[in-house]
Amino acid sequence: MTEKAILYDPTKCTACRGCQVACKQWNEHEGEETENYGTYENPPDLSAETWVKMSFIETERNGKLAWLFARRACMHCEEASCSIVCPTGAIFKTDEGFVHIDQDWCIGCGNCVQACPFNVPHKDEHIGTARKCTACTSVGLNRQAAGLDPACVKSCPPDALTFGNRNELVSKGNQRVADLKAEGYTNAYLYGEHELDGLHVLYVLDDSPEVYDLPKSPQLASKDIIGKWLTGIATAGVIAALPLWFVFKRKQQLEAEQSKTKGGV
Repeated sequence: MTEKAILYDPTKCTACRGCQVACKQWNEHEGEETENYGTYENPPDLSAETWVKMSFIETERNGKLAWLFARRACMHCEEASCSIVCPTGAIFKTDEGFVHIDQDWCIGCGNCVQACPFNVPHKDEHIGTARKCTACTSVGLNRQAAGLDPACVKSCPPDALTFGNRNELVSKGNQRVADLKAEGYTNAYLYGEHELDGLHVLYVLDDSPEVYDLPKSPQLASKDIIGKWLTGIATAGVIAALPLWFVFKRKQQLEAEQSKTKGGV
C-alpha cells in the first residue's frame, strides 16, 4: 500500500484553530478548562484530550514584530521511538505509515511519553493509557478507510494542510521550499523528509526548525528494549496479571505480521 502523509505549510496557516476543533469533534474529546497565562494559545499543551494544538510564536523579522504559527501533533515517525520502547507492542504503524496506540494493549507505563522527541503522547489521567493523534485511523472512527481526509485536513480553510501520497507531498513540499528560497527565505526547509527515516507529517518551514520550536535533529530512543519492557511492566504493576511470556508472544505476533506485509504475503 502507498504510504500516506500530511503536509503542513505554516506560511499559509492563519491559526484559526479549525483543525483543533475538528479533531476534538471527530474523536469526541472534551474541551479542557484553561486559564489566561499571557498568550493566545489555548490549551497550553497537548494532552490525552487534545491531539492537535496550534502554537503562536512571537518573533522579530527585519526589525518588525512577526507571528509564526506551528502545528503540534504526532509526527508519525518512520523510526518511532514510542514504538521501540513500548513493552507490550501496543504501538505500531499502519500500512499507510501512521503510528497508532492500541488502547487494548497499552498498560500506561509511560515509556512512550518519555521517549518521544516531540513530546506528543500523554497519559489519560482517568483511564491511565497513553493517547495521541491517530491521523483519523482509530478503530470505528477510521476516516482514511472510508476514503476521507483526516478531520484536521478537511477543516483547514487556507489549505495549509494537505493529505495524500507521501512521495507526492515530498515533491510538493520541496517545490514550495524552492519558491520560498527564491523569495529570499534562505533557511527554508522541508522538515520531515529525512528526519527519523522520514516523518509522515511534513512541514514546509520558511526558517530553521529551532525557530518553530522543532528539534533540529530528533533522536531515536535507545533500543535497549528488554530493560524497558521489564521496567514498563513493573511500573504498571501488572506482572502478575500479564505474564512475560504473553508479552513476548504479542511482540512476536506483531513482528510476524509486519514481515508478511513487507513480503507482500
